Amino acid sequence: QVQLVESGGGLVQAGGSLRLSCATSARTFSRYGMGWFRQAPGKEREFVASINWSGGSTDCADSVKGRFTISRDNAKNTVALQMNSLKPEDTAVYYCAASLGNSNYRKESEYAYWGQGTRVTVSS
Repeated sequence: QVQLVESGGGLVQAGGSLRLSCATSARTFSRYGMGWFRQAPGKEREFVASINWSGGSTDCADSVKGRFTISRDNAKNTVALQMNSLKPEDTAVYYCAASLGNSNYRKESEYAYWGQGTRVTVSS
């Protein structure tokens, strides 16, 4: 069982920045593709960003392109989501997810493990 723990959420004004972090104790973390998803109030969960096992390939949703950056540190078993120029529409619970595959994926079905989520609120 892989446990994922997100941190770094909070309240920020529009235009501000937050850095989310996801930590895991999984010994095989470096083999997993990792992703960030979010779920806004009253909406379905959606893809935000993903990164492959080495960090050499990343992908992100069009809605966050140019503002959010995903990265990972395999030595520390962590993956991060740097969020800049935040907008009120970025308000959501953000989830970290780990795939059993080593690529970067957009589909929720590709991810086997999920964290509990961290809440991000962007005020206007």
